[in-house]
Amino acid sequence: MLHLRMIVPPDRTDTVVHTVEKTVGTTHLVVIPGAARNPAGDLVLCDVAREAGDALIGRLRELGLDREGAISVESVDLSLSKRADKAEKEAPGEGADAVLWEQLTDATSEESTLTVTYLVFLALATMIAACGVVLDNAILIVGAMAVGPEFGPLAGLSTAIVQRLPRLAWRSLVALIAGFAAAMLVTIAFSYLMTGIGLFETSMLKAERPNTAFIYHPDAFSFVVAVLAGIAGTLSLTSAKSGALVGVAISVTTVPAAANAAVAFSYSEYRQAWGSSEQLLLNLLGIILAGTLTLLTQKWLWSIQKRRMSRMSAH
Repeated sequence: MLHLRMIVPPDRTDTVVHTVEKTVGTTHLVVIPGAARNPAGDLVLCDVAREAGDALIGRLRELGLDREGAISVESVDLSLSKRADKAEKEAPGEGADAVLWEQLTDATSEESTLTVTYLVFLALATMIAACGVVLDNAILIVGAMAVGPEFGPLAGLSTAIVQRLPRLAWRSLVALIAGFAAAMLVTIAFSYLMTGIGLFETSMLKAERPNTAFIYHPDAFSFVVAVLAGIAGTLSLTSAKSGALVGVAISVTTVPAAANAAVAFSYSEYRQAWGSSEQLLLNLLGIILAGTLTLLTQKWLWSIQKRRMSRMSAH
């Protein structure tokens, strides 16, 4: 269930209440006249089944509530109520499959912003991966993948394409390009430092590396895995089950590829650097493509669901 807290202009309260009551899957409606002070208005509370949440929020925005009032949405982890159970049963579809587009746009917008924290995490992940590729240590590679924050801008770009949000697309693109460029520059400097103190050597990079050689040898499987990871990551963001996101982070070699490219460049191993760059671009392209197609499919399926809900509400 979702809990909605709305500040409603007094002249629109009856319309909002009627909209909530007519939406299948809503319950626990509370109206407190004149309770809100900033902005002034009535306080309206209700619970709605997750699968009906996007449709209700869309209708409330059509009433201008987001401009002249406020809409706050919270997830309800536990609701001990027969009415809530009844509302969930009445709403078509499953809550875990429901997409809250406003929530997705807001979340990806925040994750796609180029911040100092984002840059630090990406640089740290790339340096950890650099140690992993030089030592041919798969554990360090997996650790670097888990630390990397790059899926946020990738998801933001897919969301921006589907929702036609040019500002989000630009912000995500800047975060990706500037983030990886900065992380790779820092890693090149890190490689020089590690070489200077005798921890990195050219022979280590040129040696046989059975655990990490795939990073600079892109092939068809690289793209297939990136596509599958992109689908899984997008589903984990849009559904109520987000536990799969960590698994997605450690299934694609974006950060390790950037790290290997940086280290190889510092040793003038341009062939490895180019192969790693190809791997990086292939993975990024696969994730963006898969994420976009997944969101388009979900949007189409939920447009059908919304029409069903509209017909049910009309009756």
